[in-house]
Amino acid sequence: MAAAKIKKGDRVIVLSGKDKGKTGEVTQAFPKDGKVVVAGVNVHVRHTKPTQGDPQGGLKRSEAPLDASNVSHVTADGKPTRVRFEMQDGKKVRVAVKTGEKISG
Repeated sequence: MAAAKIKKGDRVIVLSGKDKGKTGEVTQAFPKDGKVVVAGVNVHVRHTKPTQGDPQGGLKRSEAPLDASNVSHVTADGKPTRVRFEMQDGKKVRVAVKTGEKISG
């Protein structure tokens, strides 16, 4: 992912995989790896034994990274859109292709 089209805090929709159609907020972005972590999506479960640090043990749930190509920005009506870059007032800003509105961040 050459340019950061998806950043932390963006609202995205999952385009493929077991969580297809789910929306959420990006909690972490890894631009070098081309991956993002979305809240409530791609949740993996790990069975842990009780330890001194965690005497309860049990099932630990956490979100795993998704490939950035499998998510897309969401417009106000909940539909996916691509992102393009434009120069506005001498600054490079992200713009939604479908609506033309500026994406904050």
